[in-house]
Amino acid sequence: MMYVLIVFLPLVAALIAGLFGRAIGDRGSQLVTSTAVIIGAILSWVALYQIAFQQTTEVIELMTWIDSGDFDVNWMLRIDSLTAVMLVVVNTVSAVVHVYSIGYMSHDPHKPRFMAYLSLFTFAMLMLVTSDNFVQLYFGWEGVGLASYLLIGFWYKKPSANAAAIKAFVVNRVGDFGFALGIMGIYFVFDSVSFDDVFAAAPGQVGQHFEFLGYQVDILTTLCLLLFVGAMGKSAQIGLHTWLPDAMEGPTPVSALIHAATMVTAGVFMVARCSPLFEYSPDALMVVTIVGATTCFFAATIGLVQNDIKRVIAYSTCSQLGYMFFALGIGAYPVAIFHLFTHAFFKALLFLGAGSVIHAVSDEQDMRNMGGLWRHIKFTYAMMWIGSLALAGIPFFAGFWSKDLIIESAFAAGTNVGDYAFWAGTAAAALTAFYSGRLIFMTFHGKPRASKEVMDHVHESPKVMLIPLCVLALGAIFGGAMVIPMTWEGHYEEFWGASILILESNNVMVDAHHVPTWVKLLPLIVGLVAFALTVQMYIRRTEIPVQLAKTHSALYQFLLNKWYFDELYDFVFVRPSKAIGRFLWTFGDGKVIDGLGPNGVAGRVLVLARRASQLQSGYVYHYAFAMLLGVVAFVSYFFFAGGH
Repeated sequence: MMYVLIVFLPLVAALIAGLFGRAIGDRGSQLVTSTAVIIGAILSWVALYQIAFQQTTEVIELMTWIDSGDFDVNWMLRIDSLTAVMLVVVNTVSAVVHVYSIGYMSHDPHKPRFMAYLSLFTFAMLMLVTSDNFVQLYFGWEGVGLASYLLIGFWYKKPSANAAAIKAFVVNRVGDFGFALGIMGIYFVFDSVSFDDVFAAAPGQVGQHFEFLGYQVDILTTLCLLLFVGAMGKSAQIGLHTWLPDAMEGPTPVSALIHAATMVTAGVFMVARCSPLFEYSPDALMVVTIVGATTCFFAATIGLVQNDIKRVIAYSTCSQLGYMFFALGIGAYPVAIFHLFTHAFFKALLFLGAGSVIHAVSDEQDMRNMGGLWRHIKFTYAMMWIGSLALAGIPFFAGFWSKDLIIESAFAAGTNVGDYAFWAGTAAAALTAFYSGRLIFMTFHGKPRASKEVMDHVHESPKVMLIPLCVLALGAIFGGAMVIPMTWEGHYEEFWGASILILESNNVMVDAHHVPTWVKLLPLIVGLVAFALTVQMYIRRTEIPVQLAKTHSALYQFLLNKWYFDELYDFVFVRPSKAIGRFLWTFGDGKVIDGLGPNGVAGRVLVLARRASQLQSGYVYHYAFAMLLGVVAFVSYFFFAGGH
């Protein structure tokens, strides 16, 4: 019963707030949704203890969902160690975001709708992580996509919000198409979509081939790559990442929920869940490693020069997801989930802290219009420091334990792609420390760059927004040390049980703890050097960034414009699509379909009617002539018909 409550309490709350929001009012909607998710969060921690630390698994059958011929799917909840960790992440961060939203959205006229969407988002993610088969997983997968569309475009009167919501939805359709093909392929090969059946039969498909797109291809590699395409979309890996920064158009609590605990972590969870498939496909794992490592470095470079405080943190999310994926790619699945866990706390802390800053400076988001804020919002300042230090991997914050272990695991892999991931991850560690320091110093230090009117109204956020920051700060400080058993040598097998498969030939989890000392120290050293550089550039000599931007303007514009991915996609996909659509609309629909169809018929009828109306002149001899023509036609018809 406890597990059913964990999953369905947010759904019940969403229905109450969404359908009866006017009846129970703003406060009632906030209380119902927040209470439901808080209860779910508390029960999730109990579930973590019962499942992960006592090495048990619960499978609860709710009902028969699909029964069509040989295809039958039951609606079931699978609660194992991997699910339990995700339940804690999703429900804890969601509970904090719900409470925070009470203060942040205090002036919004549509509070019940917003709270209902938040709870619906939470339910969809819970449905995803508790799924027992691929179809149920796809239901949750699409559910978070729908909820993200609703929340990103929550302020639907803003054209930019509508555009961002559509962009997120369309880009994810690309990934979801690949994901759907992967699930169809799984049913085609294994004749089942149940995790247990598919994973048990996976070893028998090693080295087997089938026809796909006219080619004979390896079955497991093809299926894994199709699934990974879905993960690339949801988790914003390079190529399908363009929706993520635009998602900042939604209210700040939405950004925290999307980036820390729900949508973007879905891809990481899915690959970890499918480790019994990926472990038998080295080629697919190699692709995952390369994509993850490239994303890790690529997104960090863009974060260096962004001026919108939320976009800096958004590209940070993209980069950190890259870390998680290359950890998955080298087979260190527990390390990837470990970083997902710690990242959820400090990333939610950073987003909600940024929301507190935006709240304080009259909804300003451009860091160039901030500065000198630390004296006015000291509590938020302290919280942002904690989040930034955890993100930068400074000892002994949560990010230090998980991020460094990912880099060490990449080195321990001892492969070419592992080495690539190691150096990309190390470089990204330096860039992360730099843009984290840049964000802090541009926002809180130096002379105030906001107008006097704005500075006169700078104020600390209410307690309902600050208390959630305290909860997240505890996770950002102690979260890493608390869940180290996830990755302890000799203990991680007990913790994860059968929820994650690591083949005996894969020794990366053991070797990661025995890398050379310089490997352990290198990420910390480059991070400290980069952080010291930000002090020099943004505290002591603030003219340096301006000079560098002018001296290396091409590189600066390249990074500022996000490697021109949006412009490239606009040129390759958007403009041709518009041109084709315009042609089909004007020629195909307008001239061919309408011209020869309804409009053409209607036009011919009008012409005939006009000509017929000319006979209605009112003169008797005109009518007599018409009657004579009719008689001639009638007689001629019978004459020729009879003669024939």
